Amino acid sequence: MLRFILLSIFALGFHFLLKAQTEEKKIDILPEVHFRTFWMNTSYSDAEFKSDYALGMSLNLGAKINYANYWSFHLGYRSFANLRSSDIWSPDPGTGQANRYEIGLFDVLDPRDRFFGKWETFSLSYSKDRYGIKAGRTGINTDWVNAQDGRLSPTAVEGVHAWFSPVNNWKIGFWAIGRMSVRGSSEWLRVGETVGLYPQGRNVSGNPGNYFGNTDSKWLSIVEVDREFSKGSKLHFSHTLTQNLFSTTWGAFEKSKKLNQGTLNLGVQSGIQHTVGKGGNSDLSLAYKAQGDLNYALSGRIGWRNGRWITHLNYTHVGGRGRWLSPREWGKDAWYTFMPRERNEGYESLNALVGYVAYRLEKIPLQLYAHGGIHRLSEVADASANKYNFPSYRQLNVGLIYQPEKIKNLDVHLLLVSKEPLSSEKLTPNQTYNKVELLHLNGIVNWRWNK
Repeated sequence: MLRFILLSIFALGFHFLLKAQTEEKKIDILPEVHFRTFWMNTSYSDAEFKSDYALGMSLNLGAKINYANYWSFHLGYRSFANLRSSDIWSPDPGTGQANRYEIGLFDVLDPRDRFFGKWETFSLSYSKDRYGIKAGRTGINTDWVNAQDGRLSPTAVEGVHAWFSPVNNWKIGFWAIGRMSVRGSSEWLRVGETVGLYPQGRNVSGNPGNYFGNTDSKWLSIVEVDREFSKGSKLHFSHTLTQNLFSTTWGAFEKSKKLNQGTLNLGVQSGIQHTVGKGGNSDLSLAYKAQGDLNYALSGRIGWRNGRWITHLNYTHVGGRGRWLSPREWGKDAWYTFMPRERNEGYESLNALVGYVAYRLEKIPLQLYAHGGIHRLSEVADASANKYNFPSYRQLNVGLIYQPEKIKNLDVHLLLVSKEPLSSEKLTPNQTYNKVELLHLNGIVNWRWNK
């Protein structure tokens, strides 16, 4: 059905392109280039664990073809190269666990493949002032399905996106998605086939998860509603429904108030999640989302910013019955306490407190920033409440972003991540490797060009 819709929209678009010969209509071709190189290195305080490193590069070549102010055809092909790396495809000898970080730069389905590529973008859109529709392969940025652009390429989706604005300050959007190409993959896969590409954790009985290849879900849909109010307030709502897996309802209210020397920012988020259908599989040992799960989440933020400083303090609480889940293949967490290089899905209970501060220098195009967070998770002994056997931890991120004025759209990003357990109790090797007692370094050069 989804392919029929896509083909129908493309046929309709090209029909109009060929038919409109009596009016003067302009075609604009806008080339696009996106180059990224990424260095990643992970080391552990315990020398017995396997350290890894990788240097990767990606290049996306594409174009936007605009016609008659309303039609746009967008295509882009991205190629990948593993320029140098350790044996990231080999598991850690002591724990038997696979590499978690560096392997995501390349193809997790074939990590030994040093050169590959994929059509990342291939879409046709029609838009006017108050409505629009796009079909094909495209980027996405929603609460629980998003680009998570922290590797060599973003996550993209294949489907239909429509939106309309009935009146000023209101916008309603809808997504129907049939296939996805998640970061760290060369393939376009059905929704259920993407689950389990990354570390699968434990099932509710404590045995190794085996969701990859055993999760049945054919599509997902997303509805978004946004309303902007006067005086800096806005309301956001979304509903993410994944066939035979789960339903997530999410809402947020944010308000900004200008002060004499800056802006005060306040925000609150909340959501609920429950199982849909068989949770991915009728076999309870293979089900991604357990029957009867019902979770809730609350998140809040208070912040302040001016021309040079950005600061905010954030808190998230998750509770309910069963695990709050969102496939790590699909994007980053929506709650305010998200920190790059870790996610907090897969837990029945979560209490996270995260602070952020950033400063932009006056005479140098350089921004310095830091994240600091404390994350209390469900007990590691309770597999039904702690999917990844992950101990409560503290995390510190320190980074800088340099954007030279002489080279437009170029940025250089350095990020250092430290994660340590909150408890002084002895952890098992499986509770340490890929999780805590580690240093993680990223060096990124990113450049975009479009005409």
